[in-house]
Amino acid sequence: MEHVLPPLENSVTGLYRSVLTHLRYSLGKQPDEVSARDLYRAVSYSARDRLLDRMSETLARYRKNDAKRLYYLSMEFLIGRSLVKNLAALKLDGATGEVLRMFGRKMEEILEEESDSALGNGGLGRLAACYLDSLATLSMPGFGYGIHYDYGLFKQEINNGYQRERPDSWIDGADALHVERSDLAVVVPLYGRIEHAEDRWGQYNPMWMDWKLVVGVPYDIPMAGWGGRSVNYLRLYVARPSTDFDMKIFNQGDYFRAVEQKIDSEKISKILYPADTVSAGRELRLTQEYFLVACAVRDIIRNYLADHQGFDEFPDKVAIQLNDTHPSLAIAELMRVLVDEYWLEWDEAWGITSKTVAYTNHTLLPEALEKWPVALLERVLPRHLQIIYEINRRFLDRVIEVWPGDFDRMGRMSLIEEGPEKMARMANLSIVGSHRVNGVSALHSDLVKSDLVPDFYAMWPEKFTNVTNGITPRRWLSRSNPGLCALVAEHLGPGFVTDLERLRALEPLAEDPAFGEKYLAVRRENKERLSRIIFENAMISVDPDSIFDMQAKRIHEYKRQLLNVLSIMAEYILIADDGVEPPAPKTAIFAGKAAPGYQTAKDMIKLIHSVADVVNRDKRTKGLLKVAFLPDYRVTLAEKMVCAADLSQQISTAGYEASGTGNMKFALNGAVTIGTLDGANIEIAREVGEENVLIFGLTAPEIARLTKEGSYRPAALYQKDTLIRRVLDALRDGRFSPSEPGLFAWVVPYLLSERDRYFHLADFTSYMAARKKAGEDFTDRLLWAKKGILNTARMGFFSSDRAIREYAEKIWKIESVPG
Repeated sequence: MEHVLPPLENSVTGLYRSVLTHLRYSLGKQPDEVSARDLYRAVSYSARDRLLDRMSETLARYRKNDAKRLYYLSMEFLIGRSLVKNLAALKLDGATGEVLRMFGRKMEEILEEESDSALGNGGLGRLAACYLDSLATLSMPGFGYGIHYDYGLFKQEINNGYQRERPDSWIDGADALHVERSDLAVVVPLYGRIEHAEDRWGQYNPMWMDWKLVVGVPYDIPMAGWGGRSVNYLRLYVARPSTDFDMKIFNQGDYFRAVEQKIDSEKISKILYPADTVSAGRELRLTQEYFLVACAVRDIIRNYLADHQGFDEFPDKVAIQLNDTHPSLAIAELMRVLVDEYWLEWDEAWGITSKTVAYTNHTLLPEALEKWPVALLERVLPRHLQIIYEINRRFLDRVIEVWPGDFDRMGRMSLIEEGPEKMARMANLSIVGSHRVNGVSALHSDLVKSDLVPDFYAMWPEKFTNVTNGITPRRWLSRSNPGLCALVAEHLGPGFVTDLERLRALEPLAEDPAFGEKYLAVRRENKERLSRIIFENAMISVDPDSIFDMQAKRIHEYKRQLLNVLSIMAEYILIADDGVEPPAPKTAIFAGKAAPGYQTAKDMIKLIHSVADVVNRDKRTKGLLKVAFLPDYRVTLAEKMVCAADLSQQISTAGYEASGTGNMKFALNGAVTIGTLDGANIEIAREVGEENVLIFGLTAPEIARLTKEGSYRPAALYQKDTLIRRVLDALRDGRFSPSEPGLFAWVVPYLLSERDRYFHLADFTSYMAARKKAGEDFTDRLLWAKKGILNTARMGFFSSDRAIREYAEKIWKIESVPG
């Protein structure tokens, strides 16, 4: 008997019936007693019904075609709000608005009930989310694998200018689209010991014994492509104990010990990125990373074996992408499963593993390349440490063959770093165990090869490639800037959100004054909305006719929020002391979170607030300069910022930013980039035209030369440049912290030290000139409109659709399977 349900209707009537059904039978509510939260859940369940139908059809299509599948492993997926994205993808947003009006509610009111799924820290997790959107839109069989954290990235509150972190319990407001798949739960072993034994043929056969078991229960979040033709999934795992608690111990009266195992197991998926400054935090973080890859590898193999015999075809049917080094243990885990559980010979298992796995590097900072103490690995994952040592032994044999007697090179390339505390180098493991290694911008990929891992590039030049990051225009144009989308659609039609290169057709309109005025009118409306948000959240009144100058990103020294603040201080001093008015009034807007254990970044947030307090209170700056910090930066806030920016601050030290995606989001919405020749800024300048960006500062080769020679002399710059001296003296004298004069005294020696590897003062003068040029250009409305229009028109290259096509062709070898 064939079991077939009638298709769900997407009409207003059909959707209304679904919402009523879920109100009554899923929530137990009558229509006349429903709250906004009830309606949010009923609408979410109704959307989920339709998503699951499409997902079932999509998976059946992939299976029928025996399509190769991509599995994207990442510790972060910063997906933001899912309901609005999926309603738009399914073309249900209009019908949903009509249904909600029947209940006397507005669409935006209901959408506000959903929490941001803050399962990421910044660009890494947001990139992963963009890629899942593009995979589904392109009907490519690609699936995300991560952890279903109970608490995502912390909620940021500002108290007297200081960051305070609060737990972000996001699930209650965002889980209505999630589907528990307890039938697909997997068992994950941890700890234990190795018993050294031989098999019946006398071969060494290590046995991993006495492990502790944790169960990984998957939750699927449907990921709809634009138009709803294909729906993939993001599979997130929750950690649960193999048994709820030991009943024998419980019956003996030791209730706390009885539930200890349950609590200990569940903490694995409790929080995103536990602090690793203490040993318990490091152990938990390692456990999290292994939990993710163990669950993923087990599920991947199960999916593969459902339709295939043996592992000969595995690399032809499976691609595994490591999003940075966090999932690098997937290499050791896949080897363990193939060798220990399926009895493959080492060479055969290694051939399969190394043809299946690929690795994306996201950092040029050597200290950010993950390393784990060998002693910790031996305690938590003893079998995996054995496998890593064996991979290393065979690899170093090959290194010595290529470079006989070069023991220094062998030491640099080894997976094990020798020293007082032996460390396992996860980036080296990722490179050795992958068939492709890619950077995320042209400059970054070049620096990976020349500076970060030149020995590996010399050994395997064919492994290394570049795929410049991209962003999804569905989230970062269609959702964030509906006014601009409507204006563009008047001239291009609606299809540009799936073919961003079509925006090139806007170029002639950059010379049209009437279109320029319409373009600026859309921006003005977005700035008015953001002005209200700033007042509501920071109690600062700003002028939407001023330049909205934004730096919104994770707070970090290399991203140089400090350079921005120094320049604001300089502009303030010129206004207040010298009477020099800027070319145009400016509102400097900051947003971003500092890692809880990163004190310098947290001090930076306090500095921004203290400068804002001084600048905003001074009557001499009225109508000329304002400073605001928006707390709790997240996807939903970013959507409202990128569309309102006039100037986009992308000012990292050249050679430090791998790519950036915030720069792309702002530029796509027409903001002019002021930045260094770093990361994707270089490619943005190439695409939109150097006349439509403001580039300043030292280049990556110049930074490298200064670093190598040790010839950076910031104290000489202090003596030579009067404005630098006035700013630093004001900081030292407590001008920007009048109630606490010594609060920022640390900044001056920090900047004057030759160990300032971010070269703040070296770029100060050229940065000030670029800021002044931005103000001058802003005063010419049509020129500013032209620059904005050309930025929007020429950003097609930075679509995540283009990036996914490159990954599919260069690395994954997967194809579109359209419905």
